[in-house]
Amino acid sequence: MGEIEKIWLALEIGNSRLHWALFIGETLNSAWDTDYLPESVTQQLAECQTLDHLLLAISPPDQKIKGDWRAGEENTSLSPSSPSSPPPLLIASVVPSQTAIWQTYPNTRVITLDQVPLKGMYPTLGIDRALALWGAGKTWGFPMLVIDAGTALTFTAADANQCLIGGAILPGIGLQFVILSQQTGKLPLVEMQNFRFIPPRFALNTTEAIQSGVIYTLLAGIKDFIEAWWDLFPDGKIAIKGGDRTLLLNYLQALYPEITAHLIVEQNLIFWGMREIEMGNR
Repeated sequence: MGEIEKIWLALEIGNSRLHWALFIGETLNSAWDTDYLPESVTQQLAECQTLDHLLLAISPPDQKIKGDWRAGEENTSLSPSSPSSPPPLLIASVVPSQTAIWQTYPNTRVITLDQVPLKGMYPTLGIDRALALWGAGKTWGFPMLVIDAGTALTFTAADANQCLIGGAILPGIGLQFVILSQQTGKLPLVEMQNFRFIPPRFALNTTEAIQSGVIYTLLAGIKDFIEAWWDLFPDGKIAIKGGDRTLLLNYLQALYPEITAHLIVEQNLIFWGMREIEMGNR
């Protein structure tokens, strides 16, 4: 197996879940999500004798990870030289307590902000935002604005010189519903899975009133940021990722189809950034 075919794992530790990717060299073979795993699992992973066993331990029960990583080989050892050697694990984390758990896994490297070649970064910039922006820009070109529709909704942008120009952070759509429920006496918790279509703007019941207030102001804010971005960089590109991306895209399509047509939808932006870092170190 050549160096370009080296098998390695990428792990993005997010605010609410673990996001995994299996790479063969530069090729993303599979990507999947899991809940946080107990610390005991890391020791079990280190003792896995084959990649099949390892993937089984970290994959969700209802999802089968693709098995074409073998490239037709009968040998299912984790590496050509040592069957018991676990594949390299690259970690990008925004949750320090989870980072510490996974650093006990052998052959681990945690990507830090100083390894991302973006210019003009500030010390507290989230590694997830930096990697997603770097991955998007290197894939589709700069200037690039990345919208991450996750637990938090973030905007992160860089100019044509690959220099960070800044961004913004606000509570994501689900977090806004939770905050309204937890911080008020009588407002109910709105479950996101209970609605797919954009609600009436002027609602006649409490649940739809909450939906209307959160969704319409959020969409107006996204539209405003995008228009401000295009004022600065008329040819600037925009990529969107995150667990709520499909929901927000459906709403944006209903209200602002002319904007939605220009969006690059790609959930694996952070993995593209991690790949750039990994390939650059070879």
